[in-house]
Amino acid sequence: MKILFVADNYPPETNAAATRVSERANYWVAWGHEVTIITSFPNFPQGKVYEGYRNDWYAEEEQGGIRVIRVKTFIAANRGTLLRVLDFLSFMIGAVVVGCFRRRPDVVVATSPQFFAAVAGWLLSLRFRRPFVFELGDIWPASIIAVGAMRRSLGLRLMEGLELFLYRRAAAVAALTRAFKANLIGRGIAPAKIAVVRNGVDLSRYRPTPRDEALAKDWGLAGKFVIGYVGTHGMAHGLANALNAAERLRHRDDIRILLVGDGAERPMLLEQRDRRGLTNVVMMPMQPKEEMCRIWGLCQVALVHLRDSPVFAEVIPSKIFEAMAMGLPLLAVMPPGEAADIVTGHGAGLWVPPENPEALAQAVIRLADDGALLAGLTEASLKAAPLHTRQRQAEEMLQVLEIAAAGKGDRAGEALENA
Repeated sequence: MKILFVADNYPPETNAAATRVSERANYWVAWGHEVTIITSFPNFPQGKVYEGYRNDWYAEEEQGGIRVIRVKTFIAANRGTLLRVLDFLSFMIGAVVVGCFRRRPDVVVATSPQFFAAVAGWLLSLRFRRPFVFELGDIWPASIIAVGAMRRSLGLRLMEGLELFLYRRAAAVAALTRAFKANLIGRGIAPAKIAVVRNGVDLSRYRPTPRDEALAKDWGLAGKFVIGYVGTHGMAHGLANALNAAERLRHRDDIRILLVGDGAERPMLLEQRDRRGLTNVVMMPMQPKEEMCRIWGLCQVALVHLRDSPVFAEVIPSKIFEAMAMGLPLLAVMPPGEAADIVTGHGAGLWVPPENPEALAQAVIRLADDGALLAGLTEASLKAAPLHTRQRQAEEMLQVLEIAAAGKGDRAGEALENA
């Protein structure tokens, strides 16, 4: 099968969408399918083109048998609204223009966030008269409202109308969570066309890793109990709450909170940490993908953190599954919902309500002081990882694409449930 995939982010970017798209595509190519990715030049989240690349009109490369097409965009950092929207729109236009000259695929698929990539996918499906599959990675623009980046307005209502239009026009929708599917059904989208394909982890990449003592010493973590957050420091993550918890943990010199990554709120977090003299918070810049196991290996516990909003109760952060594969207990700070249920249902970690720094601090102390609890959570976390593999996700997503390509996308959800 020939798959044309539109995705705004792709490696060497390391965010969840880039990793998800690339790791599944690697499986599809290995299974004999032809995959072409249309994406931008890597720049997320700083809004600066990565070393070795240039924001040119067009570039083509091959990564492990995957054809990667990069198009010029109006590049903006992952903060603010207007410039980011211009970035999204420019990618949509570039993807459509370049995509029109590719060979006719069997199916066109696009992933969100952002959904202007999905607009490009839908337009390309019209150009080739082939089915369009919308992979729903985020309820957008609802998530923009949830983080306070935009207020409700005529423009947002128009975007929500476009969002619903795309769901209806898609031959099938592949939602990353059951909550996303319920959201769409509640807004009038036919349930039979919505397949739930949860995120996963590549077990060949992530595995329990001994602590690198030299690296730990370099960052002041030697001999410390480390709670680690690895990922985007964005408006959706509410990491100021972790600093407030660190304030309550000053008396525990044996405990460190490690924040690794970049994003819209990182400058604010750095300023707050330094102004408040939080020496128990270590902030490491974004690291390349090949360093992730080494970074996770510094931690005794993985922190997964989201803001307090009903929108984020529908999200399942992919770092949950990465932490499981690393054999790390999870500290899930998020609204009650599907992600929290995964963590507690597997017995793989503790749940803490969001924006409650005292509860977070007490949970950290409990994990640091109760060795038996920590050992039990560690064992359960590692045991749960094989239930959420990237290979399984790749198989399920491929099944959705094959069903859509055969003209039966309106039954994709039913077919996957009955498989």
